[in-house]
Amino acid sequence: MPYTEALEMSRVCLSPSVASNGESFTVAGALRLAAGHGVRGVVTYADPVARLRTLPDGRTAGSPRGHLGVIYQALSATYTGRSTARTIVVLPDGQVLPARSIAKFVAGDRGADGFERRIAALGASPRPAGSDRRAWLRTALEQIGARRQRHPGTHRYALPVGRTRAERSRAVFGMPSLPYPKWADARPRI
Repeated sequence: MPYTEALEMSRVCLSPSVASNGESFTVAGALRLAAGHGVRGVVTYADPVARLRTLPDGRTAGSPRGHLGVIYQALSATYTGRSTARTIVVLPDGQVLPARSIAKFVAGDRGADGFERRIAALGASPRPAGSDRRAWLRTALEQIGARRQRHPGTHRYALPVGRTRAERSRAVFGMPSLPYPKWADARPRI
């Protein structure tokens, strides 16, 4: 049952005070816990695009270099390539506006009001009642200084999950195993 035995790990975020190797230790522990709940595989992503964002107190957070997924490489994850390249919307504070949130707003789905309040709080003019949502959003994003940016796709890793080495070795991923990305591969060739 692939939809009950597989999960996506969407964020690994630890305090800078966590000792070296803490990320791999934490992910390995999470995988052990998942195995106890019948999970047999986890897919996770590493974003190679550098992105800093400004916190409400003025400090910056994020990665000035991007990520290759070194913690997943340390856990011998299977590298399966990049996710689909796409265009993203980056807000003035550096946060990415999720495509799913945009789609829900345009359709008027649940959560659309909160999305609209968020954009208005960043300085957009209020949307006139009954106006076209797509047209308002286009103008609002321009007003707040959001920018569109081409994203090459995130690095995708698959991690086998199991209580024993034998269980983990039986995990089958429907994608080819590729060589791990390295920073040297990301630099433009002269």
